[in-house]
Amino acid sequence: MRDELEIHLSALKRQGVIETWHDRRIGAGKEFDSEISEHLEAAQIILLLISPYFIASDYCYDIEMARALERHKTGEARVIPVILHPCDWHSLPFGKLTAVPRDGKAVSKYPNHHDAFLEITLAVRETAKDFAPSPDSQMRRDAPGIINVPIARPATDIRSSNLRVKKTYTQREKDKFERDAYEYMEKYFENSLAELEARNPNVETEFRRIDANQFTATVYVDGAEASRCLIKFEGGGGYLGGITYSFGSSFGGGGMNEALSVDDDGYSLFLKALGMNLSRSDNEQLTFEGAAEAYWGMFIRRLQD
Repeated sequence: MRDELEIHLSALKRQGVIETWHDRRIGAGKEFDSEISEHLEAAQIILLLISPYFIASDYCYDIEMARALERHKTGEARVIPVILHPCDWHSLPFGKLTAVPRDGKAVSKYPNHHDAFLEITLAVRETAKDFAPSPDSQMRRDAPGIINVPIARPATDIRSSNLRVKKTYTQREKDKFERDAYEYMEKYFENSLAELEARNPNVETEFRRIDANQFTATVYVDGAEASRCLIKFEGGGGYLGGITYSFGSSFGGGGMNEALSVDDDGYSLFLKALGMNLSRSDNEQLTFEGAAEAYWGMFIRRLQD
């Protein structure tokens, strides 16, 4: 995951915003502790790559993390916890810091890890703006489970952040957004069903892609069907369009229990629920993940009630 994160940070490196380093770059014949200490002291942004293994490592936890938090407290560096895998981290010394991805959701819990790494990359970019240029600084480096990031940016970057301008979205843009949302939801359900079965020995699941525009999801508990749904890409939005959800697997008749359609506020596209089974307010704006989780909530509720 560290290697994958570094790939996502490539855009920032190509733009000269950051340079990255981790302990696997320590050259042959160099002293491990002194190399890490030198680069940990020089770093301006320190990413703590949090997993149960990081917490269990005495070196990562007692030496590297402790010094990183000291530098964070004095304002010399900024520490960002990056949650890779679920673990009990909220009560630890870095638990009060704002973690990424948002809400501290672990990278491994995302159906598509690229979505999580993008959130992390954007957080690093935003944090980089808080540091003055350091053209003479050497490459910043770090330690196991830590990526230290040096910053070099123009001093002329003084401007308002209120730069949004309303636009009119074309039908093509809306149709593509709706199709992308459906494909995200399809993968979300497929991965979630696999994980549900892996975690529960008495549960079996079935994901069936009927065609490019519809799929079914089924859960069996102790051999008995416990929940089934049909999700279809209808296209075109509206009452009988959009992305529809039906309890069971009724392929005919056009019946549905919920529908999501594409809307915009002049700044961004989003999904909104018709409100048949999902609560809806005029201000509600669902992302791909939010929409997928809303439908998954309807589906899994039958196993939890």
